[in-house]
Amino acid sequence: MTRRIPQARDRGIPDATVARLPLYLRALNGLAERGTPTVSSEDLATAAGVNSAKLRKDLSHLGSYGTRGVGYDVQYLIYQISRELGLTQDWAVAIVGVGNLGRALANYGGFASRGFRIAGLLDADPAVVGDRIAGLVVEHTDELESVIASRAVSIVVIATPATAAQHVCDRVTRAGVTSILNFAPVVLNVPEGVDVRKVDLSIELQILAFHEQRKANGGPIMAEEWPDGVEQVNERSIGASS
Repeated sequence: MTRRIPQARDRGIPDATVARLPLYLRALNGLAERGTPTVSSEDLATAAGVNSAKLRKDLSHLGSYGTRGVGYDVQYLIYQISRELGLTQDWAVAIVGVGNLGRALANYGGFASRGFRIAGLLDADPAVVGDRIAGLVVEHTDELESVIASRAVSIVVIATPATAAQHVCDRVTRAGVTSILNFAPVVLNVPEGVDVRKVDLSIELQILAFHEQRKANGGPIMAEEWPDGVEQVNERSIGASS
């Protein structure tokens, strides 16, 4: 049986706040490494890339309000956020799909320091099975359910081709896993109660390209500037066709 990761939403913390907590934690860890004992909301907000009012509201959900004229105790706030994110305990993670991306994730040294232990590497390619990566031997995906059960895997990272991702997802959810990090370029269908975080680098690059285009053109592209043959699609037509 896999352990259920505590959900901040169970405590009434908004999802948007949860998404920002890791940003605060990263900034706080940087301050701690520099020996900074306290930090103001303004300085912490700047380091995290948010405005101070939003930061104070987010931290109030944790019951942390800081001290007027002093700010927040860095070490205690690290503990509060780490506890809320479930990082004060060890989480076993399995990576399915050990291509270039899967290997890079397996070799990343930052997981262990943040409470995530890579407990298994799995792939369907016989040429990859048996390879040793970051101290672990790659196992065949036929062993997926066994690995999840025997190593108390709580989180599965899917780094497979898109065509295999849904099948892998179905297997891990049936095995009791309720938290998935998906790198495959496909939307996964999951049962209620299963949390999926999707990472699509190509989408992020497209968003950056959009902003670069706007900057290069000095603003948004107007209809009269569109290339010949490109028809305008308004929100009504999108909704009608979806």
